Amino acid sequence: MADTPDKPSREQAEAAVRTLLAWAGEDPRREGLIDTPKRVVEAYGDWFSGYTDDPREYLARTFEEVAGYDEMIVLRDIEFESHCEHHMAPIIGKAHVGYLPNGKVVGISKLARVVETYARRFQVQEKMTAQIAQSIQDVLQPLGVGVVIEAAHECMTTRGVHKRGVSMITSKMLGMFRDDARTRAEFLRFIDVGPGR
Repeated sequence: MADTPDKPSREQAEAAVRTLLAWAGEDPRREGLIDTPKRVVEAYGDWFSGYTDDPREYLARTFEEVAGYDEMIVLRDIEFESHCEHHMAPIIGKAHVGYLPNGKVVGISKLARVVETYARRFQVQEKMTAQIAQSIQDVLQPLGVGVVIEAAHECMTTRGVHKRGVSMITSKMLGMFRDDARTRAEFLRFIDVGPGR
């Protein structure tokens, strides 16, 4: 990640990691931890690379030569890793994205990239779900968009109530996915969310 005038330097970030190690009761100077601040900062550069990407750019290149195709397009089981903005703990899950084209389509890998970009930021699952749907709606202007996310939150499984095996499901429906019960039902049937599938 490139440094900006408002952004702390890499050296400051590494010093912050050393401070947290010391606060936890460790000696950041011991052999096993000497390179930990460097590794943590590098990991943050990867985990939060979504701040340097514009997800809407991935959707800008579309295709109109689709032989009149006007049925639903669904990409399901897009695996992602994110981090909770409240505890900085991992959120691990899958996103399911569908849209009803209005004369143009986008390469399916671009839908996965949109999910990935928003996931690689500090997140709240509800907000991430809405962001993905709205960006697709704004750029592609389809007849409708549906996004469903199912994820496990480590802030709940590894701390606090310590409840494992719990997943959270959120959805955002726009256009025909919201207004037409049959369209919404078709999308939900395609993605078949839940443990028994």
